[in-house]
Amino acid sequence: MNLDLTGKTALVGGSTQGIGRATAVELALLGATVVLMARNEAALQQTISDLATNHGQVHHYIVADFSQPGAVPAAIADHLTKFPDLHILINNTGGPAGGPLIDAKPEEFVQTFHNHLLNNQALVQAVVPAMQRAGFGRIVNIISTSVKQPIIGLGVSNTIRGAVAQWAKTLSLELGPSGITVNNVLPGYTRTARLDAVLAMRAKSSGQSPEDVASQMEREIPIGRFATAEEVAAAVAFLCTPAAASISGINVPVDGGKTGGL
Repeated sequence: MNLDLTGKTALVGGSTQGIGRATAVELALLGATVVLMARNEAALQQTISDLATNHGQVHHYIVADFSQPGAVPAAIADHLTKFPDLHILINNTGGPAGGPLIDAKPEEFVQTFHNHLLNNQALVQAVVPAMQRAGFGRIVNIISTSVKQPIIGLGVSNTIRGAVAQWAKTLSLELGPSGITVNNVLPGYTRTARLDAVLAMRAKSSGQSPEDVASQMEREIPIGRFATAEEVAAAVAFLCTPAAASISGINVPVDGGKTGGL
């Protein structure tokens, strides 16, 4: 099985913590040169120092705040003028605050749509020409199992994640002839700062402790525990390899079997 990414360059969004960071680490281990993208420069520098360089890679980073209009397109355009080769794009950024859908304000939808779908679109438009020149491209969007089954308390996220999934499926149809695959990885409950926020929200609303809420949630997962960021990253990384060349346009849940449908 060909899992070698030597000579490939990967751009990873939200890559200083959680699933994004774990994905950057995994891609570097497989030989890819990694370009990190996030808003905290100190955290980017720390993450760069933790990436493997066994294949002679020289990793880079881009500072960009996904919540600021125009920041992502400007940052990637500037990077590509210096380093035009790019073969892998991992679209990933933090989700919105939780809460009932009925209480959501219009601006919450607008901001989340911008952070996720519009930034994804800008990045794809910027990097696809390089992928087409290379005859090799991998686009993986880290979304959520809410694409298949809405998650209570994450109304705005459920709504926008679904839009991103349909966007990705459409892209897979358009870009396939260029040797570019587009897939979505759907993390379930994963040990990250995002999960900590969900546990705190549910604890507050139920009057339970976060530990009790976590235990109850884990009992609902067939494998009996939350996933780790590294386990999700392994699925993301596989979809980026030459071995996954015929896998495109799909949703891959990494949720311990919790999602109640195929």
